[in-house]
Formats: sequence, structure tokens, C-alpha cells
Amino acid sequence: MRSGLIQSPMARNFGIAPSADEMEKLARQALARLPDQFLSHLGDIVLQVEEFADEHLLAEMEIEDPFALTGLYEGLPLHAKSIDHSGTMPDRIRLFRRPILDEWVARGDETLERLIAHVVVHEVGHHFGLSDEAMHALEEAAG
Repeated sequence: MRSGLIQSPMARNFGIAPSADEMEKLARQALARLPDQFLSHLGDIVLQVEEFADEHLLAEMEIEDPFALTGLYEGLPLHAKSIDHSGTMPDRIRLFRRPILDEWVARGDETLERLIAHVVVHEVGHHFGLSDEAMHALEEAAG
């Protein structure tokens, strides 16, 4: 059923679904629109676009539906870091292509660029340890 949701409305109304590389480009554009005080602290963050979260991650997060997870921040929030964390893997934002496309089609009234920006800002907010209210303000600033 879900694959029908992705294929027929997109083919009819949206054209060909963007590739992971195209979605990464949109995500990087969203990052570039963030205010400078945020950009200067994102230095080594890794951005990846994958089709879905893997089964291990979904099980760890107790998520049964792989379409329920559109993005994930992995790492320590900036305010929790210290010199003791040197030598660790860089923080990472993972975006999940198919769930994002599914949500985009289901919403029907939002551009893909805006939805990707929303997911990216939400994950960046986790990097900074922001509240949901502060994340919404950051999303408005990144407009």
C-alpha cells in the first residue's frame, strides 16, 4: 500500500522522485540558510541521506513503521560536549529519503524543499539541545 502512495501520486503530480543526492543537495541548501551563529558551530557534522533507517536503529528506538522516522541526529548535543569527548566520531544527521517522500505526498500542500528544511532544522536543533519552540524559531529564521 505504501509503495502505491509514493508512486502514483508522485508520477501524476510531482514527476520523478528526487534521488538521495538531490535530497542531500536540498538539505545542504537548508543548512546554508541557517543563521551564522548556528553555522559556525556545525563544522564537522556529517549529513547523510539513506533510503530508510536500518532495522537495528528502528528496534533501538522502538519504532515499528520504517516510514515513521524521517531524520535522526546522532551525537552529543553541543552543550554536553567537553574535552573528554575528543577522538569520538563526528556528529551526524541522517535523513531517510522514502519516509520524507511519503510525508511530502501525504501533506500535499508543502514543497519538498520546505519539508527537507523542516527535518534538517529539527535535527540541527538536537545538535544544539534546543527546545521545540526554539527549533520552530530557527526554522522561521532559515525560511
